Amino acid sequence: MKPAESSYDVVVLGSGAAGLSAAVTAASAGLRVLVVEKADQLGGTTAWSGGNVWIPNNPLMPSVGVPDSAEEAMTYLLSLSRDVMDEDLVRAFVTAGPEMVAFLDAKAGTEFYVAEGFPDYHPERPGGKPQGGRTLETPLFPFDELGEWQHRVTPGPYFAELALVQKETPIGAAVPQPPSAEELERRKVHDERGRGHSLVGRLLKACLDLGVVPVTSARARDLVRVEGRVTGVVVEVDGTRREVTANRGVVLATGGFEWNEAYKKAFLRGPLTHPVTMPTSEGDGLTMAMRIGVSLGNMREAWWSPVADLPPGVNAMNRVMVNADRTRPRSIMVNRTGRRFTNEAANYNAFGGAFHAEDVADFRYANLPCWLVFDQEYLRRYGTVGPFPPGEEPPPWLTTAGSLRELAETLGIPPEAFAETVERWNAYAAAGHDPDFHRGESAHDRWWGDPHLKGRPGATLGPLTEPPFHAISLVSGALGTKGGPRTDVDARVLDLDGQAVEGLYAAGNVMASPFGMTYGGAGGTLAPAMVFGFLAGRHLAGMR
Repeated sequence: MKPAESSYDVVVLGSGAAGLSAAVTAASAGLRVLVVEKADQLGGTTAWSGGNVWIPNNPLMPSVGVPDSAEEAMTYLLSLSRDVMDEDLVRAFVTAGPEMVAFLDAKAGTEFYVAEGFPDYHPERPGGKPQGGRTLETPLFPFDELGEWQHRVTPGPYFAELALVQKETPIGAAVPQPPSAEELERRKVHDERGRGHSLVGRLLKACLDLGVVPVTSARARDLVRVEGRVTGVVVEVDGTRREVTANRGVVLATGGFEWNEAYKKAFLRGPLTHPVTMPTSEGDGLTMAMRIGVSLGNMREAWWSPVADLPPGVNAMNRVMVNADRTRPRSIMVNRTGRRFTNEAANYNAFGGAFHAEDVADFRYANLPCWLVFDQEYLRRYGTVGPFPPGEEPPPWLTTAGSLRELAETLGIPPEAFAETVERWNAYAAAGHDPDFHRGESAHDRWWGDPHLKGRPGATLGPLTEPPFHAISLVSGALGTKGGPRTDVDARVLDLDGQAVEGLYAAGNVMASPFGMTYGGAGGTLAPAMVFGFLAGRHLAGMR
């Protein structure tokens, strides 16, 4: 699909939350905008996501009785900084986040509402919110409103999960309850969808209403620069390259580089073998930016997550993020020594750091390989990774054994050490306290696990006692990388001297995240993508 014209005010590269937010903002000011998408469908990894957006001090928090302020948000984020966050960019995010919510509610019909009760990912840190309030989501969106674009948003490998619960958010539910058959039939009438599809659908509808017609199957190859200013981009369609002029500027919103093996080896601080994002995230924006000599930042980091590598046929990617599964009672994680090595209920980004720990004695990663281990009562109550429903029969991708010793021998881990680990864990579960790794102490831990025990340590603490016992191997994955061109507070890309490159902006996973290694709360990836997309569009439109 080719661009209709060769000259626009703004060219946005990428159609995820970052790119569409930038496009809506710029087009709302009357600018002529082109959105260029490398894949044959729109939405990027945003469409695969839960669609949550983490915005501190957002204008909807008073509706759920949670006070907040910009200073509380700054205190919280900077308490997680380890001196690597750019305080100016963090403040720009905190300041512009509420403005973005109000703007997109008014201009794009996002209809954000609070995902009530969801705690921040480090809620006990100064300025954190154990009671939640900062995570937003959007209601079901009728896709038949998109007309000929109704089926142009990528379904992704998790499309079947888009109708999990009434409000569409499975967060905090160990066994998400699907809508009734009657509700599912009602949704079919207008093709109503939730989660990431709802967010993308609303932003896409706003773009189309503003005359922004995306171009798909078009790969951006090079930035055009004249006398130091970026004036356009070379786009390749069906093997033919064409220059498209951007009179005001180009917005990089192409995602990260997690599918580029060379870049991962060059930049990341640890293994990332199983990304759970669009395979088109190959670092195209990073490549183009490096060619013109920009300054890079945060290159070693990603939005880390433990992932299960599944056999062919389970889903389109043969892999799945493992979040709720490892937080449930009657489960632990062990490494090849048969020992626990971290708080299994920690948020997935923080958990990723455990995969990067070195065993310096034998020059291997200490916690790879590792396994999620649970008993039959767990399977009966909660089901397991897949997702696989509760029941008696385990799915074929689990390793199952009649005793702990047999399971250890099958996995190749020391049976005595493994048995000691389970015995120790069972004692902790009985006492309601995990002195080794503090699982169940945080409000975040107690939000997950067993929904019937939400808010109590028992939501995540429970013994492994009933055979047979089951295990599944987990590996190092990510929701995308988070390093790239450094930007200023208006999302303008900076050169090696720290000066803005005129006409070039970046937002989303292609840019150097202002948050270092930190993930503030549920929606912490989409939030900076949308906020800096909004800031880019606003600056391009001369609104700042």
